[in-house]
Amino acid sequence: MFASFCKLKCFFAYDMFNFQGRIHSCPALKSITNKVGSMLCRCSCNTSTNKYRRLDAKLARKIIELRQQTSGSVHDNKQFRSINSIIIKFPQLKEQVKNLRGVFEHYDEDCNGSIDREELKKCLTELQVNLTEQEFDDLFHSCDVDRSGHIQFNEFIVLLCLIYLLTKPSSSTGTVLRMGSPHLESIFDKIVEVFFYMDKNGDGKLNKKDIVAAFTDAPTERSPSHVTRTRFMEMDKDKDGNVSFREFLFGLTSWLGIDSDEEIPVFEV
Repeated sequence: MFASFCKLKCFFAYDMFNFQGRIHSCPALKSITNKVGSMLCRCSCNTSTNKYRRLDAKLARKIIELRQQTSGSVHDNKQFRSINSIIIKFPQLKEQVKNLRGVFEHYDEDCNGSIDREELKKCLTELQVNLTEQEFDDLFHSCDVDRSGHIQFNEFIVLLCLIYLLTKPSSSTGTVLRMGSPHLESIFDKIVEVFFYMDKNGDGKLNKKDIVAAFTDAPTERSPSHVTRTRFMEMDKDKDGNVSFREFLFGLTSWLGIDSDEEIPVFEV
């Protein structure tokens, strides 16, 4: 749909170029043409923004809920006490995440390096995940960042982690495997714990103060301001001054370099 809107806008732009003389002689036509093109782009952007906001708000509420649930419990072990305690786990975390490529390739039935909507629905069914059509649409749209209509491997990781968080029960009493795989749960629990550490004010999203605090917790590990600023800008994709859990996941997969066999770059701290 977005591509169609852009093509339509381009058509109007092309028409303006080729009939410039006529349009200049008719200000009303020029005004209408500009307004239609602008309206179409605003409509597309607003639809995207609304879906992002709806999902991100739901994720923030879930993060707050889970944090309250684990606070003071046996699960609240605070294994991350500094940014270095996270970075040191990167090689292990990268390897665990890359191991999920087998799951991705299993559902990539046409072997084209991506998963379409029907392949993803089959994957979620076999992982015992039940979503409404709107929930599925919001997740697919929010993770298909390149608007290809397909889910790439890094988008697949983000999508599964989002689903895991959203379907995580409020209480651990009597629960069963939520995604049919304890391996998946272990990986995603660790990622959620990293976010818990960085979310200093506990509001379910990250702001610049959270990032600065995370990178300066230990006196011997203080990061220069340009480093914390760069890390924040890498994650804050929509430039609204906050980093949602979804944006954080895309930033984390980028830092881990899950599509690369190169060594993980060490953060400057």
